[in-house]
Amino acid sequence: MATDAWNPDQYARFATERAQPFHDLLALVRARPGMRVADLGCGPGELTAYAHRALAARETTGLDASKAMLERAAAHAGGGLTFVQGDIGAFSGEGFDLILSNAALHWVPDHRGLLARLTRALAPGGQLAVQVPANHDHLSHRLAAELAREPPFADALGGYERGKPVLEPEEYAQALFGLGYRSQHVRLVVYGHPLPGPRDVVEWVRGTLLTDFEKRLSPALWERYLAAYRERLLARLPDEHPFFYTYKRTLFWAQR
Repeated sequence: MATDAWNPDQYARFATERAQPFHDLLALVRARPGMRVADLGCGPGELTAYAHRALAARETTGLDASKAMLERAAAHAGGGLTFVQGDIGAFSGEGFDLILSNAALHWVPDHRGLLARLTRALAPGGQLAVQVPANHDHLSHRLAAELAREPPFADALGGYERGKPVLEPEEYAQALFGLGYRSQHVRLVVYGHPLPGPRDVVEWVRGTLLTDFEKRLSPALWERYLAAYRERLLARLPDEHPFFYTYKRTLFWAQR
């Protein structure tokens, strides 16, 4: 069974940069009194707590699969805000006024089917607000997949390859229309992050993308994978200080 490779401290190294897309997403939501909210992939909980307060929600539930993340999130619980452990891909329920997800649903396959399931969990007039990374074509992401297809990592991974469940922006728009949303907003945003140097790109992806391989490899093989990834990435990225790391994300909001 795959282990929990999420490290809240590693993830938090770029907390400010990771937070901006969330605030852009939350700005799309149409707040109304007494909302019932679900945040799928709540992570360490700070942003979930911010949304709960900003929306003056009656009830907010943060859902995450990582025990380590939820241990950190527990400090924010109370006043109608709760955190539970679970698979965001298997989320179900009914009567939610808002289903929110920031940088989490890219771990879940079949986004057309996923959107249909989430839609069934909304109350009449309910809203979806989702942000998914769309940086799969950046060298930092392509190299991770390249390396996973090589020995000895390919054998240890049992042929596992990280797919691309994220749809193109226009495909999300079409899917939302087909599900009967009367209002929607879909956009692709390129976020630019000035980092001290290219080595910091490795630290960025260690906190997110590379956890997918870390949890599937033995500790010894993981260290070899990370060392090889670092060496190859730094050989191919320009040695610039600061280093401007571009990161594409798709944001979409829709209301029934």
